Amino acid sequence: MKPSLPKGTRDFGPLQIRKRNYIFDIIKNTFETYGYQPIETPAMEKLETLMGKYGDEGDQLLFKVLNNGDFLSKADQDALSAKDSNKLLPSISKRGLRYDLTVPFARFLSMNRNDLPRIFKRYQIQPVWRADRPQKGRFQEFYQCDADVAGSDSLVYEAELMEIYDRVFDKLGIEVTIRVNHRKILAAIAELAGLGDQFISFTTALDKWDKIGKEGFAGELKRLGCDDGAIEKTLDVITKGYENDEVKQVLESTSAGAEAVKEINQLNKLGGFDGLANNAKIDLTLARGLTYYTGFVFEVEGKNTGLGSLGGGGRYDDLTGIFDYPDISGVGISFGAERIFETLEAQNGFPEFSLSSSRVLFMPFDEESLLYSYKWCTQLRNAGIPSEVYPSPDKLKKQFRYAEQIQVPKVALVGEKERTSNVVGLKDQKTGEQREVGFEELMELLK
Repeated sequence: MKPSLPKGTRDFGPLQIRKRNYIFDIIKNTFETYGYQPIETPAMEKLETLMGKYGDEGDQLLFKVLNNGDFLSKADQDALSAKDSNKLLPSISKRGLRYDLTVPFARFLSMNRNDLPRIFKRYQIQPVWRADRPQKGRFQEFYQCDADVAGSDSLVYEAELMEIYDRVFDKLGIEVTIRVNHRKILAAIAELAGLGDQFISFTTALDKWDKIGKEGFAGELKRLGCDDGAIEKTLDVITKGYENDEVKQVLESTSAGAEAVKEINQLNKLGGFDGLANNAKIDLTLARGLTYYTGFVFEVEGKNTGLGSLGGGGRYDDLTGIFDYPDISGVGISFGAERIFETLEAQNGFPEFSLSSSRVLFMPFDEESLLYSYKWCTQLRNAGIPSEVYPSPDKLKKQFRYAEQIQVPKVALVGEKERTSNVVGLKDQKTGEQREVGFEELMELLK
């Protein structure tokens, strides 16, 4: 059988893992700096937990897991005969791979409510799965790095999460724009367009703005039943932007818009848009398609990356309500690890990594030298210094070839002469410099 991978998945070699861990460590350490605590949830959730939380398109992208054993024995035979997959699904599949980390977090909160603090700040770095069409920066299996706060509606946390975005991307050396909007502003604009009763359809259309542009969005509004006057008014508000005084007046003329403007002013007072290394701005075209957002929404775009969003998130007032745990407000953000990785690769933004963590490779010339090398190597490991021994007194050419393959920075040559003098011949692989050193000096050089 010819080996292959499922569509939209990848293997990661040692160097890729080291680069990915570099990203994860910066994100994790920043989360920890702000007091977020780690959790993990299963790869699979009950389908009833996942379905209906991401909109119709999201439901189509869920990976469903077939029931164990002979799953057709309990299948709905009428649905099977009619080839009605929607009706058949509940009888053959009860589980699905998680689509994101937010809905599992809501389920976790509900199940563990009695053991958690009133305000719970969590982070989670795990893979998710979506049956999307693979393309540049988009895979069917990928990691998300989430931070969420549950149990408070304070805008302090919106300001905090914007700072986290800013700090992480600044440390990674990626210049970004943090785009911000408010779902109540979107509700106000939908009302202006005469689509207040079609809010989800309106936001779904607006979410395509970056792809279809102003004219394409106008066509979407026309399809939803907007007359020409409403379309013109809506486009005028969106294209002028939030900083325009006339636009603010129009937004404040609706109850939803007035609430949103008030919260934006409060976020400004908290410094949400000031003192950041990166640009942060209100963008009226930002919709975020997920249906559970109720307040601020965020999206991060890399400068000249061509990869789209590097992260996103927002406020959700009652996500846990579906799990019989009502009135718990939350806000969270997510980092797109795969796109961040591709951005750093394209920008040569990673530090220099070696395939191996070992700082020295012992090269024995004979069996006695192998035993000598192993004792030295053990002592280095006990001192916390990553080291390894070539497993046999093979030809030096082969041993040097292995040293090159694992990219070890130094090699320790050991033969009868070195054993007799209780030293090793230490060679720097980069400079070619070689000299004899005793154990204590070797340890100091490798620390």
